Amino acid sequence: MSRPADVARLLVRCPDRPGIVAAVSGLLHEHGANIAQSDQHSTSLEGGTFLMRVVFVLPDLAARRTGLEAAFADRVAAPYGMTWSLHEAATPKRAAVLVSREDHCLLDLLWRARRGELGVDVGLVASNHPDLAADVAGFDVPYEHVPVTPDTKPASEARLLELLRGRFDVVVLARYMQILSGGFLRELGVPVINIHHSFLPAFVGADPYGQAKARGVKLVGATAHYVTEELDAGPIIEQDVARVDHAFDVPALQAVGRDIERTVLARAVRWHGEDRVIVHGDTTVVL
Repeated sequence: MSRPADVARLLVRCPDRPGIVAAVSGLLHEHGANIAQSDQHSTSLEGGTFLMRVVFVLPDLAARRTGLEAAFADRVAAPYGMTWSLHEAATPKRAAVLVSREDHCLLDLLWRARRGELGVDVGLVASNHPDLAADVAGFDVPYEHVPVTPDTKPASEARLLELLRGRFDVVVLARYMQILSGGFLRELGVPVINIHHSFLPAFVGADPYGQAKARGVKLVGATAHYVTEELDAGPIIEQDVARVDHAFDVPALQAVGRDIERTVLARAVRWHGEDRVIVHGDTTVVL
């Protein structure tokens, strides 16, 4: 049985043309790798973009990775114009979580991460309120209180950058009720995943459940997406819904919504942690 340290994931994106799969698999075979899983998608039958995720086993991966990457870059990636990345499955991504006062998504993520279900290690929780410090302490994760007011927002973002930049591979917004500036996102330089308490693009902004009740909705949903400068408009990773009816008041809608938010965010973080998500323009492909 192969050690987890010998398992790698290869993500590929390039203009679609014949021979890509053969070139990738052929080079891996030459280097002694065994492909355990391969998924691919082309955005169009003609002139599309080819997206691929390959999971393979290579004995002594750590020692042989540099040579494999050099050969792949020269003999496969360059001729096919690929954007690509290689990830060792045994190394969880380093994650930080930003949260405000609501605890349901945060505690669910911490519990799943502790059980090894997400493919990430949560190394920090930061919040603009002190309310959840005691809950987070039970998971032995550092908690940083970074207050935010309209007047202190630039200083607060600067403090968050001190805590996050260069230390984490992904940042998760587990109901963090602050808008992150474009400058902050650029300086941070890693993907940010948000959970939105609505089935986007409907009912954006404040009080989505009040809006839903007023419109007599029959479905309540949640959306996990990557964060961009445009509010609630980043590439969508996962969505889900639950059926409701006229008997649900706003608290009942909120209770249903919280359950969906937890599961949708957990799936999105897990898929990201397992290198399953490839961003393509304004959308994503999950392989």
